[in-house]
Amino acid sequence: MRTPAMDSVFTAVRRLLLVNRRQQAVARRGLIISGPATTGKTTTMMALGRSFQLADVRQHPDQDGRRPVLFISVPPAATPKMLVSEFARFLGMPITDRLNQTQITGAVCDLLCELGTQLVLIDDVHLLDTQRRAGAETSDQLKHLGERIPATFVYSAIDVETSSLLSGVRGAQIAGRFKIFRHRPLAYATEQDRALWDDLVRAMENLLRLRAHRPGTLLKHAAYLHARTAGRIGSLSHLIREAALIALTEGTERITKQLLGEVELDASAETQARPIRPVRRK
Repeated sequence: MRTPAMDSVFTAVRRLLLVNRRQQAVARRGLIISGPATTGKTTTMMALGRSFQLADVRQHPDQDGRRPVLFISVPPAATPKMLVSEFARFLGMPITDRLNQTQITGAVCDLLCELGTQLVLIDDVHLLDTQRRAGAETSDQLKHLGERIPATFVYSAIDVETSSLLSGVRGAQIAGRFKIFRHRPLAYATEQDRALWDDLVRAMENLLRLRAHRPGTLLKHAAYLHARTAGRIGSLSHLIREAALIALTEGTERITKQLLGEVELDASAETQARPIRPVRRK
């Protein structure tokens, strides 16, 4: 389910990969995907990683040992050792308490160079509070990894522009190396906006495997779904999935507007949603 935002991110990253190729003397450039919660940032990151992985497999069909993409999420209250340990876990490297941060970092960087990793995707970087010592040191660790690993780094964060990540001297360094792509909720104002939203709803509906569901029901209520979710892809996915699970557990195996109206969404979507007359099932 591709959206224009995904296409824009894919294009930006492809260009950065070309810019960063064989770049040794100066810092490599990166991208930060920023936006409100549940707007599809993580989905875009995962789609980006999958697309790049498949392209690399097609380009190197006989090299099973390659690992072109690395994907991690920043752990809460992360320290530099915790962060690089996430790298190691993704790679399946054994970690013992005897290994210190420097040893793990060296091993991770050497292995990523050996595996030909070209794209490093790091989710939830807004969790790094650079106002605190641990967050500042972890931010420095990210910078160090970006210099040691010959890859293009892509971060995703909730509203990174208002976070501490871009403040101070450390923030100035990040801002000088990374472009920011603003990932916004999908609009519903123009015909083009509505066509895009309809395509997204149709694609999600086509994935349903409910025996009694009438095809086209969700598409018929596309405007209602946009009003409920405020155009947030994550909220839309949650709404449809939970409604489908209710339909399965209750044995109806079909989604109706009445059923959709009973599903409570995340607080963010409920706050942003346009007012709708309550819908109750008889």
